[in-house]
Order: sequence, then C-alpha cells, then structure tokens
Amino acid sequence: MARVWQHPFLNVFRQFKVDEWKRSTKEGDVATVMDKTLKCTVYRIRGTVSASNYIQLPKTSTQSLGLTGRYLYLLFRPLSTKHFVIHLDLSTEDRQVIRVSLSNLFKEFKSTATWLQFPFICEGTSRKDLAGAAPPGARWTCLQLDLHDLLLVYLNRRYSHLKSVRLCASLLVRNLYTSDLCFDPAVTVAEARRAKLPVTPMPREMAFPVPKGENWHDHYIHIRFPSDSPAAPSKLVQRNCSPPEAGFPRHVPQLLPRPGPFSRSRPDSGSPVVQTLGPTAVSACAPRHGAKEGSPRVWRTLSPPQSWQASLGLLPEDGLSSECSEVSIVGGSGVDRREPPASAKATHKLAAGSGPPVSAAVVPPAPEDATKHESFLPDPVLRLKRVIGLGGHSTKWALWTKDGAAVVYPCHAIIVVLCIDTREQCFFLGHTDKVSALALDGSNSLLASAQAHPHGMLRLWDFQTRSCLSLFRSPVHTVCSLSFSDSGALLCCIGKDRHGKMMVVAWGTDQVGRGGEAVILAKANTDVDIQAFEIAFCNETRMASCGRGNVRLWRLRGGGLCSCPVDLGEHHAVEFTDLAFGKAQDGHTLYVCSRSGHILEIDHQRMAVRRARYLLPTQTPGSPLPQKQAFSLGPGIAISSLSVSQAECAVGSEDGYLRLWPLDFSSVLLEAEHEGPISSVRLSPDGLHVLSTTSSGHLGFLDVPSREYNVLVRSHTAPVLALATECSRGQLATVSQDHTVRVWDLSTLQQLYDFTSPEEAPCAVAFHPTQPVFFCGFSSGAVRSFSLEATRVLVEHRCHQGAITGLVTSPDGSLLFSACSQGALAQYHCTATCCRVLRVAANVVCRDALPSPNALAVSGDNRLLAFMGPFKYMVTIMDAASLDDLLRVDVSALDPASSGLDSAVAVCFSPAPRSHLLVSLSSNKVVVLDAISGRLVREFCDVHPVACSALALSGDARLLLTAADRAIKVWDYLTQSDPSCQVYIGHSEPVQAVAFTPDQQHLLSVGDAIFLWDILASPERSPPESVPGSPGPPPTCEAVSGRTAVEGPNASQQEDALSGTNGLPRWPVPSQAAPPQLSICAGPLDGGDGTSSVSDEGPPEESHSPEGLCQAPGPPVLVQKEACGAGDGAAGRPWDPSVLPHPHGQPSKQGAWSLRRARTQPTARPDAYKHFTARYKASLMAKVVPGWDPHSLCRRWTPRGSGVRVAQPCGFWECPFFLIHGFPRVSLALLPKLTAVQALTVVTSQNVSSPPAGGEWLHLKAVVGYNGNGRANVIWRPDTGFFAYTCGCLVVVEDLHSGSQQHWLGHSEEISTLALSNDAQVLASASGSSGAASGCQIRIWDVPGGSCQQLLSHHCTAVQALAFSLDDRLLVTLGDYGDRTLALWSMATYELVSSTHLPEPVHDMAFNPWGAGELACVGQGALTLWLLQQRGADISLQVHREPIPETVGAGELTSLCYGAEPLLYCGSNAGQVCVWDTSASRCFLAWEADDGEIGVLLCSGSRLVSGSNTRRLRLWAVGAVAELRRKGSGARSSSVFMERELTLDGAIVSAVFHESMDMGVVGTTAGTLWYVSWAEGTSTRLISGHRSKVNEVVFSPSESHCATCGDDGSVRVWSLSSMELVIQFQVLNQSCLCLAWSPPSCGRPEQQHMAAGYSDGTLRVFNVSRISMELKMHPHLAALTAIAFSADGQTIISGDKDGLVAVSQPRTGLTFRTLSDHRGAPISTIQSTSKEVKWPAGLIWGVLAEKGLGQSGAGGTHLPLPAQNGAFGVEGTDLWLAASGDQRVSIWASDWLRDCCELVDWLSFPAPILTEVRVLGAPRVGSVPAHPATARCAFPQASDCSPPSLAAFCPWDRTLLVCAGLGPHPEVVFYSLCLKQVVKKIPLPFFAVSLSLSPRAHFMAIGFAERVLRLVDCVSGAAQDFAGHDDGVQLCRFAPSASLLFTAAHNEILVWEVTDC
Repeated sequence: MARVWQHPFLNVFRQFKVDEWKRSTKEGDVATVMDKTLKCTVYRIRGTVSASNYIQLPKTSTQSLGLTGRYLYLLFRPLSTKHFVIHLDLSTEDRQVIRVSLSNLFKEFKSTATWLQFPFICEGTSRKDLAGAAPPGARWTCLQLDLHDLLLVYLNRRYSHLKSVRLCASLLVRNLYTSDLCFDPAVTVAEARRAKLPVTPMPREMAFPVPKGENWHDHYIHIRFPSDSPAAPSKLVQRNCSPPEAGFPRHVPQLLPRPGPFSRSRPDSGSPVVQTLGPTAVSACAPRHGAKEGSPRVWRTLSPPQSWQASLGLLPEDGLSSECSEVSIVGGSGVDRREPPASAKATHKLAAGSGPPVSAAVVPPAPEDATKHESFLPDPVLRLKRVIGLGGHSTKWALWTKDGAAVVYPCHAIIVVLCIDTREQCFFLGHTDKVSALALDGSNSLLASAQAHPHGMLRLWDFQTRSCLSLFRSPVHTVCSLSFSDSGALLCCIGKDRHGKMMVVAWGTDQVGRGGEAVILAKANTDVDIQAFEIAFCNETRMASCGRGNVRLWRLRGGGLCSCPVDLGEHHAVEFTDLAFGKAQDGHTLYVCSRSGHILEIDHQRMAVRRARYLLPTQTPGSPLPQKQAFSLGPGIAISSLSVSQAECAVGSEDGYLRLWPLDFSSVLLEAEHEGPISSVRLSPDGLHVLSTTSSGHLGFLDVPSREYNVLVRSHTAPVLALATECSRGQLATVSQDHTVRVWDLSTLQQLYDFTSPEEAPCAVAFHPTQPVFFCGFSSGAVRSFSLEATRVLVEHRCHQGAITGLVTSPDGSLLFSACSQGALAQYHCTATCCRVLRVAANVVCRDALPSPNALAVSGDNRLLAFMGPFKYMVTIMDAASLDDLLRVDVSALDPASSGLDSAVAVCFSPAPRSHLLVSLSSNKVVVLDAISGRLVREFCDVHPVACSALALSGDARLLLTAADRAIKVWDYLTQSDPSCQVYIGHSEPVQAVAFTPDQQHLLSVGDAIFLWDILASPERSPPESVPGSPGPPPTCEAVSGRTAVEGPNASQQEDALSGTNGLPRWPVPSQAAPPQLSICAGPLDGGDGTSSVSDEGPPEESHSPEGLCQAPGPPVLVQKEACGAGDGAAGRPWDPSVLPHPHGQPSKQGAWSLRRARTQPTARPDAYKHFTARYKASLMAKVVPGWDPHSLCRRWTPRGSGVRVAQPCGFWECPFFLIHGFPRVSLALLPKLTAVQALTVVTSQNVSSPPAGGEWLHLKAVVGYNGNGRANVIWRPDTGFFAYTCGCLVVVEDLHSGSQQHWLGHSEEISTLALSNDAQVLASASGSSGAASGCQIRIWDVPGGSCQQLLSHHCTAVQALAFSLDDRLLVTLGDYGDRTLALWSMATYELVSSTHLPEPVHDMAFNPWGAGELACVGQGALTLWLLQQRGADISLQVHREPIPETVGAGELTSLCYGAEPLLYCGSNAGQVCVWDTSASRCFLAWEADDGEIGVLLCSGSRLVSGSNTRRLRLWAVGAVAELRRKGSGARSSSVFMERELTLDGAIVSAVFHESMDMGVVGTTAGTLWYVSWAEGTSTRLISGHRSKVNEVVFSPSESHCATCGDDGSVRVWSLSSMELVIQFQVLNQSCLCLAWSPPSCGRPEQQHMAAGYSDGTLRVFNVSRISMELKMHPHLAALTAIAFSADGQTIISGDKDGLVAVSQPRTGLTFRTLSDHRGAPISTIQSTSKEVKWPAGLIWGVLAEKGLGQSGAGGTHLPLPAQNGAFGVEGTDLWLAASGDQRVSIWASDWLRDCCELVDWLSFPAPILTEVRVLGAPRVGSVPAHPATARCAFPQASDCSPPSLAAFCPWDRTLLVCAGLGPHPEVVFYSLCLKQVVKKIPLPFFAVSLSLSPRAHFMAIGFAERVLRLVDCVSGAAQDFAGHDDGVQLCRFAPSASLLFTAAHNEILVWEVTDC
C-alpha cells in the first residue's frame, strides 16, 4: 500500500510544501526566481561554499521522506562557471543508509560501504580536465536516477526508499519527482499515441516546454543513470550501447550529458528497429577490425521514441541508424567511426553472460506495408439468421402471404417473413426504428411499411426479392395504419399530422415496380378517431374506417378523398376497434367490431346498419359464470380484432380468447385461449388457418381442420437485459424488463421455459456449466437458483441490499459470483444442486452501477475474477477462490493526456491461455490489459460514438465483438496494426449484451429483441501462439511493454522478474500490493496458528502470483499441529483412529508437506447456520495491530518446553478505555523483530488521549442489545444467579433482579462464543480476528472479580466453540471452517497442550459428562470421538470417527448434547435428531424433529430441547430412548413425542436451561433473549435490540423515554430508567432512517408525537401516548435521511437522499414548501432551534473580546446593536440548518405560520483529504490525493467515499455553528453566524462520523469510523477517548439533561453516564 499514493508519480516539492519551509529547510542564499526558458518559477541556490547553501528535504535528518519510487527525476540547471553538489540518502531493505553524491567537483569515482561519489561532467567540459565548473550557457537537464540499480550495481544492496535529499549550491532547480515508471522526456503524449511507441511519455507536469516544430534535445539534456544492465558495474557509464565482446578496462563511472553536435535526429531510410530489453540486454553492435578496444559506439536512430534503448547507457535511449555518429570517450584516446552492421536491420536474438535470455528484436512493418494489410474477415462476416421478437411499436401487425405458407410480421426495426412449415426466416432490413404498420398487396408483389421515427417515413419493398423500391416521407406525422388495394395500385396511409389531427393519405403505387415513385393522389383531414382502415377488395376507390363512436365510408374520386358517416343509432357511443369487408360475391357487407362486444353488419352501399350482434363469453351447462372472466369490465366480449372469410368470422378479444364463429354467429365453432389479450387475428386466404397475435408477445395460428394451435413466436414484451448460454443442452436464457426469465432452445429458438416474477424485475442471468440449473439476480437483491428439470426455485439468497448488477459462474461450475448496486460482491459454492453463500464482501464493486452482463468476468482457467470497483475508474482483479485482491488498475491514468477521467464500463477476459483482460472505457475505447501485471497491451480507439456497453471475444480470439447504442461491431482481433471492423445494425434500441454461442458458430445479441447471427469467417487462421514456429505475438502486444518474451513453465515468473529489473511496464502500473482486504477469509492463513511455518525443502509456498494461487488439492489429511513457535515444523498424519498423533514428536518432511497440502485446500463455508460467521464490518480499527490487544505490546514472552509463548500482561494497559490513535498496521512477520521496549516506544509516540485513572468523564452504564450473530453466547447458572451474554465485543454480566450490568471490556472484535467452567469461577470468551495478519483472542475471565486473567491466541480466523473439561483442568477451543483447528489448553499454566488440524469443518463439541477425557465433535457426515490420555505431563489424543448411517440421511451434524449414559443426541441440518450409543459407537435411533436445521440441543433427564433455524423451540420427552437402545437398529421413534412448542422471532442460536428443563433462557438471531417457561408455555422478552443498524436516538422532553430507529424498519421506545422496551412501531420492508421527537412547546405532554422518515420517501407521525400512527405522508420520492420538528412543533422539516428539503404540517399532512438548494447530495443533518442571539458569560471564545467585538456584562457578552436587533438581518422565529454530503451547510430563518423562510448563511467547504493506513516500517503516514482517481475510501459506508457532513447549533450559544466532516482535514470547526467567520478549530485524529453537543456542560461527543468515541471539553480543549464498540460509532446523542450519552455501533447501543467535572 505504500506505493499506491505515490503512483504514477509524486511531486516532491508539492508534497512536502517546500514553499512553506515547514517540512523542509533552506540554508544560505536560496531564493525563487523566474526562469525565462521554462517560463516558471524555480529555486536558485548559490554561494561560494556549497555546504552552506542548500535545500534539504525533510527538515531534519531524523525524519524520512519515505519515497519508494524507483526513479528519481531531478530537473535542474548548473549555474555557469560554478560547482554544485547533490546528496541523496538511500535506505536499503536491511535498513542501511547509503549516501549517493553527484558533483562536478569530483574528479573520480569513489565508493565505500556507505557512500558513493560520482563525478558529473557538464556539457562542453574540457577533455583534459574532467572535473570543472559548468560552462557558460549550461542547459536545463533532466537527471533520471535509477535508485534500484544504483544500489544493486555498485553495492549489491536492495533499495527500499529515499530518505533525504540535499541540493547544494550552485544550481537552479525546478522540482523533484519520484516514480516507478521510466519516462521519456522527449516524447509527447500525442506522438506516443499516434506512433504506438513502446515508451511512456513524460507527464505534462514534469515536461519542459519545447517550441513548436523544434526538437527537445536541441534545448535540453536528458541523463539516465545508471545503465539498464547490472552486468558491468565498473564499466564506463555513457549514454549508449557497447559491444559485449569488447574487453573494457575498469573505467571510472561518470555522468555524461548528451553531446550537442549529435543531438539532432536525422532521417533514416531504414526501417526502425524496436528492441525489448531484459536486465542483461546488450547492443547488437560488434567492433570492426582495427577498432580500438574499449571504445564504445553509439548508433543513431530516426528519433528517440523509435530508438533502441542502451543496455549500458546512462544517457537517453539512443537507437540504431544507417548513419554513423561520433562520440567522445572518457578515458580512451581517439575517435572511432563505425558503419552499422547489416544485421542491425534484421531481427536479432542476443544473450549476455549467464543472465536470462532476452527476446529478439521485433521489426514492425513499414507504413507502406501497413496499408497493404488485408483483414482475414470476409465481408460480411455476419449474417442474420433468426430473430426472436414480435412487434415493438405494436403487436397488431401480422399478415398472411397469399398462398398461406408464410406470415409477415415486424420485429422492432426488422420485417420478418416466417415459413410456418420449416420455421425458416428471411428479413427485410433497412428500417432504423420500430416498424409501426405493414400492408401487403393481393398479389404479394409489394410490401409497404412505416416506421415510428423519423416521423412519416415509408418504405415500399419488392416482396419477392426483399429489396427496397422506394423510400419516401408521408405528410402523416405518426403512421398508425396502412392498407393496400388488392391490385397494389393504391396505398392508404392513416395517422396523425403534426397538429395531432387525424389524416388519411392515398398514394398511387402502380409505377413503383417499374422504376417510378409513389404519388400522392389525395389526402384529407378529419376530426374523428380512426382505429382501423381498409380498402374494399371489390372496389379500390371505396374504403371504410372505424373508431371511437364512428364508422365512416370513404371514396376516392376526382383527386380528392371524401367520407360520410354511417348512422349507428344506439351504438353511436361504442368504441369500434376493427373492421373487415365480407368475402361474399356482392361484397356489400362490412363487419365492424367493438370493445363492448358488439359486431355490426353494415351495408356500405346503403350506408346503413343491417344487423347488430352482441357476443357473450361461452358458458358451460350449469355454470352461471363465464369460463374465463374478461380482462375488461362489462358483460360482453371486448373484441379487439376480427377477420372474415366466405364462411367464418374470426374474433380476437381482450380476454385472451380466439373464437371462430359462423357468419350468422349462432355458436362458437372453435375457441383457443391465449396467455394475454389478443391484438389481431387474420384468416388465411383459404380459410383453414387463423393467425393471431397477443400483447404478451405471442404469434401463432389455429389450424381449423385439425383444431390444433401452433405457436410460431414467443417473445419478450420489453427490452432484454442479459443473456446466458449453456453448452451441453444448447440452451439460451434471457431476462427482460417484462419481469420474465425465459429459456430457449438454441437450435430452434423455441421457448422452453418461462419464469415470471411480478413483484421484482430480473436483472442478470447465468447458466451452470454442467447442471440443468440457472441462476438469476433480481432488482430486490435476491439471487435465485432455478431447476430446469423440476421447473422450480431451488434456493434463494438475499445477501445483497441493492439490485443485482452482475452474475457470472466460473467455467468449471464450482463458483458463482454476484454483485449489487450497493457495492457488495458475493461468492457462492454451486457444485451441489443448491448453492450456498461462501463470502460476501462489501464496498468492492462500483456502487450504483447499472446491471450489465459484462459487470463481472471470470477467466477461462477459473482463477481470476474481474469487475469494476470499488470506484468506476478502477478495475479490480481478484483471486476467484479466496476473493483476495491481486491487482487494481486505475483506468483513468491509462491516458495521461486525457482531459477527463476515464471510467470502466465493461470487462471481459480473453480465452485461455492468454491472460488478457479487455476493458471498455467511457472515452469510447477498449483497452487490453495484462491480467497478471496490469500493463497496457493494446487499445482500440474510437470504437463507437458512445461508450461500449457490451464485449465478447471468440473462443479462438479471432473476433472481438463490441456493442454500443444500436450498433454491433466485429473486429479482427488478431490484427495488431490498425485492425479492421464491420458494423451491423438492426436493433432499434441499445444493444444490452452480445455473446458467442458455445459452438462458436453463431453470435447472439439482445436488446429490443434476440438476434442470432451466422458467423461466416473461415476457421483457417489461428492465434499466433498456436501456430507452430510462430515468431510470437505482433510487436504492439509485447514490444510496447518492453518485456522479454520468455518461454517455458516459469515464463510468467521470469517475465515478472525482468519487468521489475527494467522498471517496466512503461504504461502506468497499477498497485499489485494487496489493498485492505474486504473479503471474509475462507481459509486459514499460512501457518494456520498465526505463525509462519518454514520448510527445509525449499522456499515457502506462499506466492502472490496467480501460479501460486491455484494448487492441486491433495487428499484430506488430519494434521497434528505442534505446540511450538514460529519456524518450527508441523507433523501431519491421515485421519486414522489407529494412529495416535504425538504432540511432541519431531516433524517429518512428509508431515510438513501434508500440512501445507491440507491448508492450501480452499474450504467452503458449511451449509449450516450453526457455524459462526462474523458480521462484516467496514469500519477501521484505531489500534496497534488488527486483532491485537494493547497487552500484546507490553507482555513478556516466556518460552515453555513445547515452544509456546505465554502472555503475561502488565498492569499499565489494564485501563479498559485506553486506546491508541493512528497507529499504522503491523505485519505479524515483523513482530519478532520488535522488543517490548521498542514497541512501547513506537506506541507512546502517537497521539494518545487516555483518561487518567479515576478521572474518566464517562462510565459505561448499560448496553442495549444482544448479539444474535454469536453462537452459544449466553450463560446462566440458576443456582448462583450468574447471567452473562455478549453484545458486540463486550461481555455483559447482568443481575436479573435489579437489572444492573457489569461490562467486561478487552476484546477488539465481535465475540463469537462463551463457556463457563463447571465450578462457575472461570469464563472463557472468544472473538474473531481483525485482519489477515492477526489471530483470534480467547480471554479467560475471573468470574468473582470480573477481571481478565489471561489472553490466549492460536486460531487464525474465528473460534466456533469452547468447552471446559469436567475437572476444569483443560479448555478445548474449536476453530471455524476457515481455521479447522482443535486446540487443547492447560488452565493451570495457560499453555497450549496440543493442537490438531482437522480435515473438515466441525460445528459443535461437548465433553462427556460421565466419561472422563472423552470429547465428542460433530461435523460433515460423521461423529468424531476424541479420547484424552495423559501420560505424565504429556497429553495425547486418540480419535475415533463414526460416519452417519445412510438410513439417517443427514448431510451434516450441527449440534449435540449428552443424555443419560451412554446416550448422545445429535441434530442435523436436515432437521433430524439421531441418538448414538457411545459405548457401542452406533446410531440406533433417528426422528424428524424439525423442518430446518437444528442448531441447539439440550438434554437433562428425560427431556430434550431442540432449537432450529425455523424459529421453533421444541420440548421432547425422551425417557423411553434408553429402552429403545436395547433394540439396536430396529428401534422406532414412536415412543419419542413432543411435549411443547414455541415459535420465537428468529433462528435459535443459544439456549441454557435449568436442570429440570422447566425454564431457561434462549437467544435468537433477531437479537433477543427470551425467558422460556415450559410449565406455563410462555416466552418473555428479557433483552431486546435492533436487528440491524441503528440510525437515530431521540429523547422525550421530560427525558423519561427515548426512542430509536433502525434499518429493520422499527421505531422503539425505551424507558430511560430501566432501559426496557415499552413500545415498538414496525413498518415492514422499509428502513427507518431518521427520527424526531416533538419539542415541549408542541402542546400537552400527553400529546407527544414522533416523526419518522423511511427509505421509500414516506414520513410517518406516531402518537406516543395513544400508541398509534396518526399520519402518513409521502413528501419525497427518495429515501428520507434527516428530519426535525420546528421549535414550536407545528412544522416538520425533512431532507432526502437527493438533497431535497420539504416542509410539511403534521396536522394537515400537506407539504407546503420544498427547497432544492442542496439537490444532488444527500441531506445528512437537519436541526431547528429558536432564534436567539446572546453570548453567555464565560464563553470560551476569548478571541472575540480581544478583537473588541463585544462588551462583557453580568448577563453575558452582547453583540453590537445592529447585529442583535437585526437578528442576522432576516425575519423569523426559528433558526434551522441543513447539511448535505457535498460539504455544504445552509442556515435559514423561518416563520412557518407566515410562510416565511430566508437564507441566513451558506457555507461551502473543500472536500476532505482521506488518509491511508500504511504498514509498519514505512517512514510516514501519507495522505492520498483527493483526486477521485487515486483516493482511498476511509468511509466504506458512504456512497461517495466521504465522511458525513455534520453540523449543529451550539447549545450554549445559538449563534455558533459546530461543524465536522467539512473541510480537507479532520477537525471540528466553530463558525460564528454573526461574525461570518470561523472562530475556533479543534483538530481530530480521524474524520468524525457522528457528533453531539452537551446541552449543559461544554462537552462535545464525537464518534469515529475507527471505533473510537471521543469526549472533548470545548473550554480547555482536553479530550478523552473511549473504546467498547466493535464497529464504527455511527451515532452519539446526549440526553437533554446531559447526564447520559447514547452511542451506537451498528445495532448495539451503549449508554454512558457523564460524570460531573
């Protein structure tokens, strides 16, 4: 992490604020001057004595810069005729400081063990005298020092960081920079991008200005020192290559500038040669005969960007040219000239010494060759084969062809012709938007179509050839219907014009087929509504139309259209929907249907209604109601369409029925039911088929002779969002906005399954690769698994809070990943039928991202997972198995010249074996990154006009698909230089996803519809790496990075090594140091016990490369861990009951190997709720070591015989509230190097505010809540009355009679479980680890004294269970599924007696109460019995394992308890209880005790209690089980019966009962402790708390009650005297985010109200006295985040997430004012108070009196009269404020009764600068720039990665505003509303997340995300810090009397008593 904030480069002068001279120092003549050449301010250092005139960074020699960049760039110019000296202090990895000095005073190179002196030879220096003053006219120089190679080459040491810099006279210096990147100062960003050069151009901030058209080297000098090669450290250092064959004498290393005469670039007729360099790369030049030995040669190149880089050259990277250059040689005589060898223009393969091989130089094609390149893609490469879709604009258009063999219908922008027999499709392509109408002439010669946009655009097609004959625009603005005459000579177009009036246009189309154009014959406007229009088949000049309340007959005559209405009589108000001309010989009958069920027969010759019929739904005999109720109201059939043949009439209605009637409508001939309302019906020309379409996207036809219905098309009715393909069964799954998930057959594209979710929309879908299962993510955050065989939901997971944005399975089907809009990432184990959650990591995925199929990507080898996050400009690559961060790439830094910030849009992995990641950027680029190193391999620029939203790469890496907006592009991916692409359109809406089919023969694209494309590319070309003898990838793939291509099994490691030596890749390097891990560790760390194991077989197995992440798992082994310290081995043996592990035996190599094999196996979380999983916490720990206690820094480690280190804490750290601020994180690997004194020195140097003993301002009074996430974390001893439970990291001991509490503090993380010794004198508690480098804490407490006796640590992840032996001499601790360790401790010495590594997770354990030394454990599929045998001081374990009988059928045993001897009861995750005979080691009885998993079992006498995750607690009578044991396997469970059953509010996690089993205490996951009485059959709530995060605490005016609200949707009212729950208001499926209690001025005390704001934007007012909700308002569309009553209580002010502030009246429920001044940022605080202006006496702001701003008096300090009388210059009775998340605060004065509200003040603060936690050993804690591309989020809970904006009126002075979280630094600001300025600042150690001011004393409580509570005395500035929270303190509130302080961390509430000071 130390490198992240310094990447890509660091401006040293700016970082250390040299202009302020606070963190640096100057001595002598140092001044700032304006330089004319650079046109900027520079520092001038001059003086006769260099040692007396200098600039030094940092200020003192005891400090350190801590800059880790490999390269140091110094921009300076020597002063003419003067000398200068530069001193650098470099720190090595072994903490040795080396001074490096550069000067033109030095005459020769000198070196010692701690000092290197290099002579600097200035340009123009005499050859005779190498050392001398700078010549006149010395130029600005960019000195680039490779600090890594400097120490490695000359002293063979490893560089760590730059400690200090001293620049001595005489010189001009512009700046210093450090970076890990090797920049080329002579190349601009534009040149590098245009020429695709393998260099990194200098950033603009570091670049020297160059006049336009001139060469950089003509004005400046670039020196790079030392050379790239460490092979010859003593050779002459100069700027280019020397032949490897030449034997040089040991010349003096010197720094030479670029010679002026040879700095100009010259034209070169030869092709430039680009060479990739390794650490031992040398020049290809060879000495000519007669050349003097020792004379190096330099070959010029066309330009520096295209040059060869020198292998030994210090100076700029010169290259190869066909011309000879002359270079003066230091230490040699004469000048040698040489012609370049002929091989310089060819490809070379070079090697030097014994170093690793280097790659061949790659010759890129000449520009003229590039133009001749031909793409392998055929034109076209795609052909549309099938589409799935219907309609788009409307589903009413579907037509028969004249032969009835095919149907024509629109699919959005495509017109489809579907053959009903073969189901083949052909298409009319050309429309750019949805087709709104179709018409086909009688001869099937012409097809007319209209599209929705552009308005009025029509096309006429040749139906036989599918070619467009004419394209023209109609006067009709919106075309809704088209009608062709039977001959095709007349086309009528109906729609609305631009004014919204109905228009009919008649076109003459008889000349269109002959090359002519369509001609308007007539047009007419009408005021009537037209729903349908048709031309009569018998007379083409007559037409008819119908609509709402009218049927009109039209006639074309004399160039005009005229119409007349038909007298409808009583049907004049009916809505007519469709019409059809009769097919009788006379053709005089017109049939018109209506939505009311009427069908009129009209004689259009006489223009009169001949007959009216009223159709009713069919009824079965004896049924009074229709068989199917209509979708519309009314008794008749709502007819939407009809079609008439010579004998029948087909009618389609909105009730979903297609009915075929005879023309007399006497009875229904046929009836077919559809799944939705019918849009249209069409009878085929022969009358044998009836075509129908529905609004639900169905197209089919009814075959009249066979009476069968055939479905032709099923389609989505809304845009398709995502797709997934399955290879084994050839299926396709799609999700759509129509709330359906559909599965299709890829071969036929017929729909197979349809899953509907009415209440939530599906967002993402993924197939399981091998099983008939697919997964779907929904907008509610649910992820469901669907079985295709059972067509049902298998399992549902709700671990996400936001909509699912990404879903992907690993190629092998073992893992499933999902991401949501709230930034969470979930990992599932899905090898079984029902997947289960393994890990959930919060705040790792980009928040508020839209669902995308390319949001997540898994590599083809199942090893890597990539996604966008945690910010939109970052791409993260994780290990797919462990979710460990491997790489983070800042895509915004890929283009330094870009003016805006790039963000990632989509990701996609290349197929194996390539490890490339394709990322689509918002700048319309697609970049290809190396997934291992993060380097930029290549990029595609200007891919689409907008950002590419979908990506896909073919399996052979030949075709790249990109989709954006409505277009699809296919790219020739194998072509590196200027790849070609083809564009395909057809979609009318943006393409959401593209994918190749599993056989790689087709392409799928979805958006408005589903398109299947044929790929026409021939498979004759293969990727370069697959072709035998291929020279390797093209140059732009590998030459860009400058890496050496290495072959072989260790290629990746060698490549990484080479790139590290060369300082490459040259593009911005992402951080490969793992950031703070957000995933929940699923497996043990190396060592397993918190120590690192060392093998004598070779290096440790830990590897950060992906090769080290995937190791072949070995067979399950049980390993006995030695009770030894770090570095000792560990012996392991298989799980064999006959083999006894020896705790003190010598480890063998095989044992050590087995240990590593067992630990490298990834362990999935068991499918058992009984297994403890710590609640995810996004907060940071403000302590020494994650998971450490301060005792660990002050303890004395005593070695025992077994090597176990025993902790003996000192008394200094016993203060329970002691806390250490800002201490950097410490790696456990470094701890053995620190002594206790050293550690204490480091700690006490931090800013610690521990309260003095006896002088604490706060005392913890009560804890509200119980940790329902723990397991077995309740202790109750009825005989002694001892009652204890856990809440967060506290052990709460409560007196059940008085309700008083004791709090045992010490744990820093959530406590997982408790155990009480049998004599009730010792309590053991265990908590999880707080980081990857820390272990779990096990604390041993003395129950009578309440003090911690000992701290034990051995497990690495979490402790699942604790158990004391019968004699209390031993304590057994059981690790969770990630640790899988069983540890045995001696309670006499607290030594680790034995430790055993288990092959599989164990859920529970218990000691045999009647058999000494026997321990039973239950886990996956077996019962394990351990026998503890003591032989002197040694204890050995004998193990016996019994599998679960198949007849039981239980997968996992999750709980156990002993009954009467020798019975053992075990519960399973399937709800069974099985009984074991421990004497015979057999299971003889089992019964179904519950429907869910049994997590708790307790037995005493003849009674058994079982508790499960179904919330049921059951009491069983098991007295007959002892008798059943004698029957053996023939026992039946009929004798076991249930006596009682209780249903509680959550899954049962803890229970303890009296020996009689009549009463007990039970804990649930809801955070409730219940007192259960079986005798009365009742359950009484003992302890209750919120289920989830607490958002607010408010108090009644009388302070008799308080109220809390939380994310669980509850508002709870508590009694302050007893802290018992009095009232609870619950709103389901919503979160209550804010709460306010009405002030005392609101009215009588019995009429108190509370206002609560919810996540759905509603505001509810509750009457506390009546215990009822009085009012519900909806003033906001977004979630309410803040709420407050006005001072008189008659008005409510509320703010929401979007920044809108609403003012409402609770009496009327009206919102009468809204303020949008804060729009765009969530409102975090609203506070209202009465407007008073008076300064109290003794106010701390003495600065005001000093300034003479007021006069003091007895009553206080009053402001001058104008300010006081004017009351801030505005009117009003109330003063209120609103603070928003964008660091803005507004203050308002209001009088709501007069509807008056005026702005008093507006404050805007700069954004906070968030700090980054660094590793111990790093020299300083640096700040991350606030730039969004590099800032690290210190507040994971904030959506904008910023601390909340907090503001409050000062209670002792209402004219003061107290703000926190505003501004760049962590501090509290006091702002005067009268003076309009900040009057005081109080610095803070961290950014505040909560704030409260005491109404009485001048106290201020501040909560931090680092789990710290600080109490500040605002008068004296003193502060005290308090611990006790296990999460960030998101809430703190003083009670009105200021005697109590409430704080909340997640769902736990702590009540503090404020002492009088």
